[in-house]
Amino acid sequence: MSGIICYENVDICYNGSPVIKKVSFSAEKGEILGIAGESGSGKSTLIKAAIGLLGKNGSVTGGKIWYEEKNLLDLNEKELRKICGSEIGMIFQNAGSSFCPIRTVGDQLLEEMKEHRKIKKAEFEDEAVEMLAKFGFQDPKRILKSYPFELSGGMQQRVGVAAAMLLKPKILLADEPTSALDVSIQKQVVEQMKMIREQYGTTILIVTHNIGVIRAMADSMLVLKDGKMEEYGKTQEVLSHPQSDYTKRLLAAIPVLRR
Repeated sequence: MSGIICYENVDICYNGSPVIKKVSFSAEKGEILGIAGESGSGKSTLIKAAIGLLGKNGSVTGGKIWYEEKNLLDLNEKELRKICGSEIGMIFQNAGSSFCPIRTVGDQLLEEMKEHRKIKKAEFEDEAVEMLAKFGFQDPKRILKSYPFELSGGMQQRVGVAAAMLLKPKILLADEPTSALDVSIQKQVVEQMKMIREQYGTTILIVTHNIGVIRAMADSMLVLKDGKMEEYGKTQEVLSHPQSDYTKRLLAAIPVLRR
C-alpha cells in the first residue's frame, strides 16, 4: 500500500476499549478520500490519530500511520508539532469554536503562521487577503479585522478552511466540515475544497455522514461501522455496487424526492 498518507492495520482504544480495529487505507497526492459511517463509528477518531488529537484517554495501540515514509506515531511532540499545520492541516466540525472570541480573526491567523515561518505583518496580510478572496469573501480586509462572533456560522466555516490552507499543507483533514451548515453553504464549502485540490494538489481526507457530500467530491471512499472497515474503493464503484449490507442500508436511508 502506497500514498502520501497510509494507514496500516491501525487499532485505537479509548480507556482501554477498542474503537478502531485493523483499519488500512491510503490516499495519493491530490486525492479526495471520503470516510463515511454512522455517529460513533470512529470516523473522527481515525483522522485525529494522525496528528495526536486523541486526548489523554485515547491511544493508537497497533499499526502505523505513514506520511511521506515517516511513521507519524514514532514522532515526538516537537516533531509532530512542526508537521501539524504546515504539512498536515485540520478543519474542525465547528470552526467557530476553534477561534478565540476576544481576538480578531487576523491576529489569530497571524499567530498561526508565525508558529511555522518568519513573516512580517504586511506580508501576512497580503497572503491572507488573497486566500480569503479565493473563498468568496468580497471584503477580506474587513474579515481580518472582525471578531469571530461578528461572522455568521457559514462565514466562520469558510474562514476556518481558508486558515487551514494559509500554510498550503500537503494534506487536509476535514472533520464533518459541512454538517452544521445549510444546504447552500454546504455546496459552497464543497466547491471550495475541490478548488483547493485543483489549485494546490492537496490530498483531502473528509469525514462525513453525508453520502451526498462524498458523492459530490470524493475520488475514493471508506465506510466504517463500529470501528471496522465495511467497504473501501472508488466512490462511484462503491455507491453503484455496494458489497456490504451496512453500506446498502446507508444508501437506502438517503431521502429521495418523489412526485
